[in-house]
Amino acid sequence: MTAPTRSPAPSPTSTPVRAPHELRVEPWLDAVVDALGHDPRSRYVETYWLGILGPSTTWLFRLLADGFDDHPEGFDLPLADTAGALGLGMKTGRQGPFSRSLDRLCQFGLARRDHETLHVRRFAPPLTQGQLKRLPEALQQRHGDWQRAQLHAASDGEGKARRLALTLLELGENLDAAERQLALWRIEGAVAQRALAWANQRHTAAEAAARLGGDAA
Repeated sequence: MTAPTRSPAPSPTSTPVRAPHELRVEPWLDAVVDALGHDPRSRYVETYWLGILGPSTTWLFRLLADGFDDHPEGFDLPLADTAGALGLGMKTGRQGPFSRSLDRLCQFGLARRDHETLHVRRFAPPLTQGQLKRLPEALQQRHGDWQRAQLHAASDGEGKARRLALTLLELGENLDAAERQLALWRIEGAVAQRALAWANQRHTAAEAAARLGGDAA
C-alpha cells in the first residue's frame, strides 16, 4: 500500500491573520493628487463627486477619511459594522450593496485593491472632463464658475506672495530666511519658490540700479 502523501507545511509569514469580517485600509499616497485634490468631506466632493459616485460610496469615502484622521498609517475596517453605519445590508458576494460601494471607489480611481488591503486616496482629484459631462448641465456650469473663481484666487495669491517676498528681501532677509517666513504665513511649495525667484530678481536689479546711480553721482 502506498503511503499517503503529505501536503507541504505552509511557509511562515509575517502577514497578520485578519478576521474575514475585516478589511485592511491604508492610505494611497500621491504627491500630485494630495497637493491639488479635495478632502473627501469637502464641499467639492459633496457637490460634484456625489453625482459620480452616488450617495453610499460618497459616504463611505468620507467615513474612511475619518478613519485616517485617527489612524494615519491605516486601520482594520469592520465590514458589517461599517455597512450598518451606512445603512447598507451586508449581503454576501460581490453584488451586495456594501461590496458595490467598495468597488465603485476603485472604479473611479479613489481606491485600489492589493490582495487583502484597500489603498484609499486621502484626497479626491478634480473631476475629469468626461466625468463632468455626466453631471446635470446646471452643475457643469456651476463647476465652471468655481474653476474661474479658483484661477482668480490663485492669481491674487501669487501677487500677494510676490509682494511679501519682495518686502522680506528689502528688509534684509536672505532667501532661506524669507522662505521660512513665507511658510509661517502658509505660503509654501511652488508658489513660494516662484515668488522668491521673482522678488530676488527685482531686488537684485534695484540694488544694481542704486549702485549705478551712486557711481554716477
